[in-house]
Amino acid sequence: MPRAWSDKDERQYEHIKDSSLERGVRTEKAEEIAARTVNKRRRVEGRTPNVRTQGTGNPNRPLDARSRDEVYNRAKELKIRGRSTMSKSELVEAVRRTPRRRLNNSRRR
Repeated sequence: MPRAWSDKDERQYEHIKDSSLERGVRTEKAEEIAARTVNKRRRVEGRTPNVRTQGTGNPNRPLDARSRDEVYNRAKELKIRGRSTMSKSELVEAVRRTPRRRLNNSRRR
């Protein structure tokens, strides 16, 4: 169990895991279900960051295939102005227009 979990989180994890095992779920799956449940509750309570709003997505996927939040975070890295009011299509266009030189400089910082 992660160190960031409270005693209550650990108790909840054990309870959910035990309940799943009693229903006949295999051990690995029961542990996954319990961990996901505890982490979701922690996220809802604001005790852990929301993964959706982090990262820039898979760099091998085209910008159009990434979520708006992933494209927004990429625009943030590139210091594109006005990004908070842009739609996904506008963000994609702005990121594509950014010169390569600016792209390389943003990663060094």
